Amino acid sequence: RAAEAAVRGAWERGWQPADAVRLARRDAAPAAARFVVDAVAAEARRYPSGTLPGRWQRQLDELDATVWWDGDGAFLDGFARRERIARFEAVAVALAALRLVEGLPRIEPAGPVPSRSGRRPAAPPLCAPPVGAPPVGAPAKTLGRIRALLAKAESTDFPEEAEAFSAKAQELMARHSIDAALLPAADAAADGGPVSCRLGVEGPYESAKALLLGAVAEANHCRAVWSSELGFSTVVGFDADLELVELMYTSLLVQADTAMRRAADAHHQGRRSRRTRDFRESFLIAYASRIGDRLSTTARDATARQAPSEVLPVLAARDLAVGETADRLFPTTTSHRLRGRDAEGWARGREAADEARLR
Repeated sequence: RAAEAAVRGAWERGWQPADAVRLARRDAAPAAARFVVDAVAAEARRYPSGTLPGRWQRQLDELDATVWWDGDGAFLDGFARRERIARFEAVAVALAALRLVEGLPRIEPAGPVPSRSGRRPAAPPLCAPPVGAPPVGAPAKTLGRIRALLAKAESTDFPEEAEAFSAKAQELMARHSIDAALLPAADAAADGGPVSCRLGVEGPYESAKALLLGAVAEANHCRAVWSSELGFSTVVGFDADLELVELMYTSLLVQADTAMRRAADAHHQGRRSRRTRDFRESFLIAYASRIGDRLSTTARDATARQAPSEVLPVLAARDLAVGETADRLFPTTTSHRLRGRDAEGWARGREAADEARLR
């Protein structure tokens, strides 16, 4: 009951399952982080089936947050057995986990708080559509094609082929934004304006990864604001674009990490770890900067080729709405200039970005 109350309080302060668990994994012992997952599962079972917002349910599925114990009275002993620790140690883990969850600060919500009553929760202003709203994301067929292209981009060992796959994926994303802007007013009303979601930005090299996410967001009519102390970025945009931003960011992060490790191994064998860290961080900063240029160019070219003239003012209005919403949600943001400390890492990062697959 204490765990459920702590988790419910976190939800009411703007947190979501993935956010809380991500912070627990960063700041607490592994056993405490696993306790937080179980606490999330215990609280989630209180909501009637089908009433959780789509993103919440996906987060629970990805966390594998399930009630595995038989009766709440048996939980603590079962947890101790699973962790192979004494019951006293399990109590200490539980207290540490609850202290972390109860200490989570109030943050800007990124969607409505689920209701235990089963009634549709009222969505806070500027946040995700309420449960039961018509789907406004990308069609399953479009998402399937984009996922397939990005999977090919991640798996190939040939840079030119990777670039072609990723570029084609970005073209499809631009095409989808155009289609969403062309929706009749009655259908487009389901969008309800810009919404927000949160994506994890985890170490190492968090600043470079946040820069990459920001570049992907900007190229796809969204804005990303990084909360460095909380381990995530909030992406603001129309719902039709948000899932596509996550897909592209995740794929490019995989490609960047693979290319970075390969380049670092080749250029820093036997050197000190600090030099290797400078190389890798400079690599990722340069990669993110160059990828942003390429994504924006691809999106602009696709829009110029495919968008009817009447849709251009609509796209401009959507971009303006996203910017105004982001400014309203985050009125005190600050900008940081990232500089690479390793010239060789910077050069290799630019090269890798030029070779990355955007299709």
